[in-house]
Amino acid sequence: MKIPNNAPIGVIDSGVGGLTVVKEILHFLPNETIIYIGDDARCPYGPRSVEEVKEFTLEMASALAKMGIKMLVVACNTATAVALDMLREQFPFPVLGVIEPGARAAALVSSNRKIVVLGTIGTVKSKAYENAISTISSDTVVIPLACPEFVPLVESGAYKQTDIQPIIKRTLEPIAHLEFDTAILGCTHYPVLHEHIQEQLPFGVKIVSSAYETVRDVENTLTGLSMVNISGERKDPIFYTTGKRTDLRK
Repeated sequence: MKIPNNAPIGVIDSGVGGLTVVKEILHFLPNETIIYIGDDARCPYGPRSVEEVKEFTLEMASALAKMGIKMLVVACNTATAVALDMLREQFPFPVLGVIEPGARAAALVSSNRKIVVLGTIGTVKSKAYENAISTISSDTVVIPLACPEFVPLVESGAYKQTDIQPIIKRTLEPIAHLEFDTAILGCTHYPVLHEHIQEQLPFGVKIVSSAYETVRDVENTLTGLSMVNISGERKDPIFYTTGKRTDLRK
């Protein structure tokens, strides 16, 4: 049975980070309906085992599948790194992740072929960005850096209330004196900290957001499969959380 074009796009994340992807979808694809699930109760995913991340991701994807989505966007780099292939085998609709789009964009904009990837512990351990970039540009050097304190800053809202520059500076210290010209925000929570991160990077370093680049893949996939919603029947986005958040719409 063909899924109708006005069916919603499902988006999942470990918490609120995936809202950066939702924001871009609503901006660039205003006719599409979004259903979002943020797993705040079990965030962050970065320190968790591969088995746990796969289990949690499958639970959210299955819930959205029952709601009749036409596409799933895994707006979590850690979940993309370890669960994307499993999800693509499990479900009949397109499943998109956030790593390949970010890797492609970074490879295109980097001039000196030296790219830093800022990510969670889980994403860094998976080497998913190294693998993705090496298939595009085999001579590019990828420098991964785990930033375990960044997600809690966003999830707690602390970045709005306190001076977080000392934390950002301390976290990025290992790459402060390295030569690179591009940095990937390899977690969808990190665009919230974009300006703080930019301040601590060497002058001239270009930042690539996997959130923005993923939406381009969403649009291309919908167009290529003739799944764009042209009915004019877009509904307001729906937000679910496994935790107790009440501020997902803000």
